[in-house]
Formats: sequence, C-alpha cells, structure tokens
Amino acid sequence: MRVLLVHAHPVEDSYSHALRARIVEALSPRHSIDLLDLYAEGFDPVMSRHERRGYHTIPSNIEPVRGHVERLMAADAVVFCYPAWSFGPPAILKGWFDRVLLPGVAFHLMPDGSARGGLTHVQKLGAVVTYGQTRWRALLMGDYPRKIVKLYFRRNIGMRKPVLFRGHYAMNSSTPQTRGRFLDEVGRSFSSF
Repeated sequence: MRVLLVHAHPVEDSYSHALRARIVEALSPRHSIDLLDLYAEGFDPVMSRHERRGYHTIPSNIEPVRGHVERLMAADAVVFCYPAWSFGPPAILKGWFDRVLLPGVAFHLMPDGSARGGLTHVQKLGAVVTYGQTRWRALLMGDYPRKIVKLYFRRNIGMRKPVLFRGHYAMNSSTPQTRGRFLDEVGRSFSSF
C-alpha cells in the first residue's frame, strides 16, 4: 500500500518529528511511504487571487498544486502528523487543505449543489495530533483537528473507510514518560495500519 504521510512542523528536533519517525518506522515494513514534509518542501499555504477565481474551473484549478494533487491521487492511504495550534492545524497544513482538496480532486459538485467524495481510491486514513491543552478543553473548543480527519476528510474518501486517530493531549504539562508512552502507542497502532 502506498501511504502519503503529510507532516506539518517546522522544528526538526520537535516531538512531532519524533512521532513522524515512529510512524515511518511502523509503516515501512509493510508499506511504501511518500513523506510530504510541508515545511521542508517550502509549501506555500496562501491561496492566490488567481487560484480562488479559478477554484471551480476543472481541471485547470489543479495547475498551481499539480505535484501535490498527483501525490494525493497516487496514495492508497493518507496519514497526517501535526500539532494543534490555537485549537487547529498549523497554517501551512490548513493552506494545504484549502489549495489541494479542490473540486474535481477531493470532491465533485453535483447539479443539485451537493458534493460527492472524490478520494474514494484512498482506503485508509490516519492522524497523529498533539494538543497543548487537555482533551476536555479541546472538546470545549470543538476539537477541530479531530473533525478535519474523522468527518471532513473522511467524507471525501467514504464514511465507511477505517480511520486511525491518535491524539496526545496536555502536551504543555507532558513528561518524558507520557511522551514515551504515546510514541509507543503510535508505533503499535501504525504497525498494524
């Protein structure tokens, strides 16, 4: 299975990079991994005026992000690894969602105005997210990172497809022990992905 691993954290020695490494280690024996490190690749998250005006013009809407669309369309599974900042994904990842999950790619608009998923070739979805606050506080704020993966993105691949979501909450008060346990949990979870 070809897995697109989308990572969004700018600091190479961060805990997020350690999680990414653990995911790669767990997936590598059984899967081919296409690592998309948004910061390392210098992805521009800003949708231009030109892109917005041509957003619904299929297929030319993909031209500014063709390489990313091709990588997404070649994937059998997609895994996200990122921190929740201000109770949402980093701006670079939000920009990737805005610019790459386009009409004609992630979804198809029907004549009645409804949308049908366009990523039905994706068989599995996964995410590892770190949160500064507790799970309770994330829930109070709507837990947007979880909803992006388990509802929005899943709607584009098919609601019956399996989703593996792992969240490390309360990073602001975490310890080496809690981070180590979570790394082990991520390794176990993705080794059977």
